[in-house]
Amino acid sequence: MKGRLLVLDEIDGRQAAALMVDGRLEELAIDPADDMAIPGAIYRAVADRPVKGQGGIFVKLPGGSGFLRQISGVAPGQRLLVQVTGPAEPGKALPVTTRLLFKSRFAIVTPDAPGLNISRRIKDEERRAELSAMAEAGMAGADGRLGLILRSGCMEAEDQAVAEDIAAMRGLAEAVLADLSGGPELLVDGPSAHDLAFRDWLDPAVDDADTEPESFERHGVHEAVEALLAARVDLEAGASMVIEPTRALVAVDVNTGPDTSPAAALKANVAAARDLPRQLRLRGLGGQVVVDFAPMPKRERHILDQVLKAAFKSDGEANLAGWTTLGLYELTRKRDRLPLGQLVPRGQA
Repeated sequence: MKGRLLVLDEIDGRQAAALMVDGRLEELAIDPADDMAIPGAIYRAVADRPVKGQGGIFVKLPGGSGFLRQISGVAPGQRLLVQVTGPAEPGKALPVTTRLLFKSRFAIVTPDAPGLNISRRIKDEERRAELSAMAEAGMAGADGRLGLILRSGCMEAEDQAVAEDIAAMRGLAEAVLADLSGGPELLVDGPSAHDLAFRDWLDPAVDDADTEPESFERHGVHEAVEALLAARVDLEAGASMVIEPTRALVAVDVNTGPDTSPAAALKANVAAARDLPRQLRLRGLGGQVVVDFAPMPKRERHILDQVLKAAFKSDGEANLAGWTTLGLYELTRKRDRLPLGQLVPRGQA
């Protein structure tokens, strides 16, 4: 199917959502097991002990611990409000931050970051003026700590829907900020897969949605997920890349297949570079990534540099470090979700 299709279903009894664009899987969300924290969850925590040399402090959470990369102004025993920023690696504490975001479809309320802001993607000056007035009205009399960002989806949204989102996020933020008494406790759960899809994937608008049972089967989502669970990614003309996460890094190897000519190498490398951001995102892989591209002349590396820069442009969590002396390409990407292999064992998609 051409266009943008939102597909909601379940995998192994847990909510799952997929965004298909022109028949290709572009986004995927799957609820973790019940004992796993969801990124975006907000906790009341208790500061525990600082970690020398790491610039952070452990905090006590209900049933576990988090790691806050902040020491200044935080003392052991202090009550804190923290938000989960990503998944925890096996055996490690949850990464958390004190910079909370109360996020909905149209509005984001930002404690300790005052100001009223409108997405730069909204260019229409008349609409910006309308939204500015709505923001001022919705935040009138609010605590001076609270800021507001109106998201790009507000451009086409009904005014009432935007106003309701502003009021809901402001109310939630004010209630949570006032709830510092007591021990470690979950105050706001992270979004479920379905909620996340409706909150973050509808801009630009989808052309259709399928929320009926077995929708993943009808639209090929199961097959796409199974392909992501395999290390090998097939490219054009028999080329391929192999993506293998290790404990220290993610290794990517690009192969040309039967054609070993310089032209084939460049073609395979470009194809791999263009698809790499999507593959890493959907597989839930991050940290240090090392790519061994197919052998090609050094003079052609600038072509790959431009392709990679364009491919990762929309991935704001990536840092392109560049080429090593051994001819490998290094980049880092923030771990923003659980690895797909932990959420869906192969054969259960």
